[in-house]
Amino acid sequence: MAPESRPPVSPFLVLFFGIFAVSTSAVFVRLAQMEAAPLVVAAYRLVFASLILLPFTWQKRAEIRQLKKDQITWLLLSGAFLAVHFAVWITSLAYTSVASSVVLVTTTPLWVGLLSPIFLKERLSPRIWGGLLVALLGGVLVSLAEVCSWTVNGLACSGLEGFFQGRSFLGNVLALAGAWLAAGYMLVGRKVRATLSLVSYISMVYGFAAVLLVGMALLSGEALGGFHGLTYVWLLCLAAIPQLLGHTSYNFALGYLPAVFVSIAVLAEPIGATLLAIPVLGEWPGFLEVVGGGIILMGISLATWNGQKGKGRSE
Repeated sequence: MAPESRPPVSPFLVLFFGIFAVSTSAVFVRLAQMEAAPLVVAAYRLVFASLILLPFTWQKRAEIRQLKKDQITWLLLSGAFLAVHFAVWITSLAYTSVASSVVLVTTTPLWVGLLSPIFLKERLSPRIWGGLLVALLGGVLVSLAEVCSWTVNGLACSGLEGFFQGRSFLGNVLALAGAWLAAGYMLVGRKVRATLSLVSYISMVYGFAAVLLVGMALLSGEALGGFHGLTYVWLLCLAAIPQLLGHTSYNFALGYLPAVFVSIAVLAEPIGATLLAIPVLGEWPGFLEVVGGGIILMGISLATWNGQKGKGRSE
């Protein structure tokens, strides 16, 4: 099939929907991790997503059979980036604080922005660079909210002294590696999505990522089953909503929008997660989270004004 010059649905609208869907991830992960280990949760997320996709994958079997070797190579690479991103970032949380980990992993748009002109030949305007930096600043404030508070004497932070020491340093390196891998996933996705349908792309990528994560979970020695029924419900919701609806929306947008723009928009996820945590978990945002969320939205708006549509597949 020839590529479509115009998408059937606005990629900006789809991207907005994807941000909301992925924002549910933290809630479902929190509920599933009451019984399941982090790597096991990640593995179930991709396995269930791949199983749900099977009927749609079967409909695209003719296109999948016609994939060229270079396409398959890019698809496998994208799946590997996705799987290892989940693995190293989740593992980082066992060594460093949530704040340090999130600060580092949310640098993904910066690496996408630096590498897009090299690998994708997508030049970024000063406005997009400005929006990126503003959004990253907001992300840092949201992440620091866990260890910092605003007092009468100004900003007071604790728990940051171990950032470059011992186990914390290892965790920080893993979180930064998670950002690099997420950037690779975005860049490869942008490159290969323009050559085949969305269903074929996500079926191959999610399937390969699922195989890798199951292998990692087995090697970790963690229990892969024996959970209560409700845990499996949370795992299924994790696969259906943030993975299938959320990440698939991102992959749709990558077929039409610059990779760096999509990665900047993803920075809005903490805002959605914070809002959802209020009714579900009873967690209210603090001052820094509110200010940081506002700055993120400002950065995204700044970048959006100069967003450029790309061309890709519509299915």
